[in-house]
This record gives sequence, structure tokens and C-alpha cells, in this order.
Amino acid sequence: MKLSVWTYEGPPHVGAMRVATGMKGLHYVLHAPQGDTYADLLFTMIERRNHRPPVSYTTFQARDLGEDTSHLFKDACRDAIARFNPEAIIVGASCTAELIQDDPGGLAERMNFDIPVIALELPSYQRKENFGCDETFFQIVRHLAKPMERTKRVTCNLIGPTALGFRHRDDIEELTGLLSDMGIDVNVCAPMNSTPSDIARMGAAHFNVLMYPETAEAAARWCESNLDQPYTKVVPIGVGATRDFIAEVREITGLACNADDSRLRQPWYAASVDSTYLTGKRVFIFGDGTHVKAAARIARDEMGFEVAGIGCFNREMARDIRKVAKEYGVEALITDDYLEVEEAIEKIQPEMILGTQMERHIGKRLGIPCAVISAPVHVQDFPARYSPQMGFEGANVMFDTWVHPLVMGLEEHLLHMFRDDFEFHDDAGASHHGGQAKERVAEAEAVQTVTDDNVIWLADAEKELRKIPFFVRGKARRNTETFAAEKGLHEISKDTLYEAKAHFAR
Repeated sequence: MKLSVWTYEGPPHVGAMRVATGMKGLHYVLHAPQGDTYADLLFTMIERRNHRPPVSYTTFQARDLGEDTSHLFKDACRDAIARFNPEAIIVGASCTAELIQDDPGGLAERMNFDIPVIALELPSYQRKENFGCDETFFQIVRHLAKPMERTKRVTCNLIGPTALGFRHRDDIEELTGLLSDMGIDVNVCAPMNSTPSDIARMGAAHFNVLMYPETAEAAARWCESNLDQPYTKVVPIGVGATRDFIAEVREITGLACNADDSRLRQPWYAASVDSTYLTGKRVFIFGDGTHVKAAARIARDEMGFEVAGIGCFNREMARDIRKVAKEYGVEALITDDYLEVEEAIEKIQPEMILGTQMERHIGKRLGIPCAVISAPVHVQDFPARYSPQMGFEGANVMFDTWVHPLVMGLEEHLLHMFRDDFEFHDDAGASHHGGQAKERVAEAEAVQTVTDDNVIWLADAEKELRKIPFFVRGKARRNTETFAAEKGLHEISKDTLYEAKAHFAR
């Protein structure tokens, strides 16, 4: 564990909270100091939930550490069961409480409650949030799910979606519709929207759809071994992956099923004349392993982009991402340090970033367009509208989401390029009032500047640099300064700018 301004994942008890908050009838008793209640805000403020997470904290304080704190935990358990009347409780410790070693699981089990008590052992100083989700859901399934007779009609369980997940709410709806088109019903969706009673009847399904390996692969493997339920390996994000998913479901069920793709517009839009200026754009992709793998395939095979860099922050997916990176001819970046990610982006100088909220901030600082494809995300990535990532509608959504930053960049460049035009300058007013356009007030002339290395940009070079689109202007400036340093030049003129352009175009 280390201190950081930003972090891609919280400690594992936040993952447990994501599972508990997605479910109903389950309560989480967390042995934690007063300050650890900050996690509530992740759900009420960022995800905009209209209720608090189902979590009770012991909230011990510094003065409590000089005496036995186990009674605080026992009182919290009794109060939670009396107040919320849950079907089951999960119990554990936060990263701070782990140090005092009160053993919440053992304490709760010895209290002999008449509801299931599921103890969580989450190593806060070795693992992180996604592991917390995966391990918590696995323990819930292991304790509650039982073998039972299969449903007469072919059904499946959707497993993996949690609270605070990236578009999980809408992915559930999209996959439920896709499977319905194929003649398959959903038996249970978990953890999201399920109760402990629902978990108990997961064994009635014929197979499991593993939506997000980060949060449910351990449970999927357990169900395969103990409930004789196969699970899907393809995550249906993108057109190609969705078609592969449909083929995999056919193979598992033996059904000759098809899905309705009449709403699918992404392939034609990506191939249309209006989109050809996107072809060959160099993209850097970073996020959780599942979304990065999917985004790389979509970027190259469905959008015509060039994958210039790829990486993930969750080390559990490092092997998969290294394998994907090798296929794309790039080196994988496996790190949870956003400063290393920023350094890699600066070095690669992509024309677009596909990443998390962290990369959105990095893109703003570097002047590179960014589309968000993965958690962690901020409030704007929990939209009120239907906006899945999975299935055919998810492919449409991603086309719009990815293209929008590039189109806006192009529009801004065109407005900048025609800024001296009598009709489009800032003082002209609305273009449909062109007849009333005012004469442009003279703009300040470009002046020479001096870099940190005492290289002087002459005024004519600065003026010419402004004509370059803003989203590649930084790269052009850096390349020119590198060229000048190699040539031993102390001044950069307009000619130097074009010489550098020719040099790096070879």
C-alpha cells in the first residue's frame, strides 16, 4: 500500500461494499475506524444512488485502541440484524482494523445468529478492490448456492455486475434482451439486484454468463466444479465479440439460436465516408483488463485505429494483457501508478486515449482527446440514459463515445484555422447573421518564446505552429525541439518547423 493523489482501485473492503451494495437483503458489518466511512460517498455521490450502502461500521476511535475493541464489533452485529433484518450478513475488517486482529469472522460465528454469517478474509495490504469483489462474491456463492434440479426451459445466471461498475446496470439489460432473442431466460443476475435467496437458487440454471472476470471468475469456477455449470469465456463487448459470444452460447446449450442485430449500426458508420478520417489514428488503451482486451479488438478490427500502447492496472489480468500486447506488437504496461501511465502516454504521443477517469485528466493536461472505457470513473459516466457497453447496442454506444472526442477536436481545429475569416472570427456573432458581421479587432501578434532549455521559438514559428490542430500541436512542438537539439540549433524558425516535420515523416 502507498499514498497517492489518485488510485485506480481502493482496498479490498471497498470491493466487498460494491457486492453488498448491489445486492438486496444482505448487510455488511465492517470493523473499521471512524474515517473509513468515506466509502459511502462513492455510491451516493459518484454513482448517484438514492440510498446508502447496506454497511454498518464499528467506527472505533483512537481512545478505543487501549482496550478490547471486540465488543464494539459484537454490538454492531446485533444492532445491524435488529435494525435491518437481513437474510444474511457478511463480516470483515478494513485495512486499518486488520492491524488490531480482532477476527470479525470468528466473533460473529460464535454469536450464533439464526441467519447465515459469511466471514471475509481480505488481505488489505496485498490485494485490492477487484479482488475484494471477486472473493466476496465467491464466498457468498460458496456458502449459499446448492445443487438443484435444472429449470425446464434453458436458463442462465448473469454473474459479475456490481455497484459502482462501469455501465453494469445497462449491460444487464442489454444481455438479458440478447439472450431472450436466443430463447434463453435469465435465472438469477448476481450480485447486482439479487438477494441471498436468489443466490441459493443459482444451481437451477443450465450455465453461467461471466460478464466481468475481475469480479466473478472465482465464483464461476466454483459453480463449474460444484454445480456442474459451464460458464462463458467470451465477454460480449464489440461486434465481433458479441457474435463470438452467441456462437459460444449455441455450443454450450445446443440451441440453434440467433440474435436480432437489426439495431446494429456501428459497422456501417465505421466504414462510411464520414468516418474515413479516423482510419489509422494511433490510440493508447488503459484500464481494467476485461475492457482493455475488448477495446483493443474493437479499435483495430472494427474502427480501423492503430493500437500504439496498451496496459491495465489490475495485476490479476497482467498475463492476459501481455498476451494481447504481443499480438498487437506493443509492450504491455502493467501498473497502478498513474504517473507511469502519464509518462508512457507522453512518450508514445497517441492521437487518442481510451482509458479511465485518470486518463481523461491526463489527456486534458496533454491536449489529447480521451474516451472513457473502464472504471474508475466519475459521476458523468453514470448517465441517466441507456448506455451499455455490451451487445449490439453497446457497439453503437462505443462508436459514438469514441468518435465524439475526435470530431470535437476536428471542429475546434477548423474553427481555429478559419479564425481570421470575416464571418467566423470571435467578434462576428452568429454565422446566420453574416450580413451583420463586425469587422475583426486585430489579434495580438505571435511573439517569440524561450523553452526550459533556452531554445528560442521565433515569432514566425510560433504563428505557424498555431495552424497545427491542437490535439497534435504538443507533439509537433516536442518533435521540433528535439530536432533543433540534435542539430545544435538555439533558435527555431518557420523553416526549422518544416524541416523537423520532414525529418520525422521519413
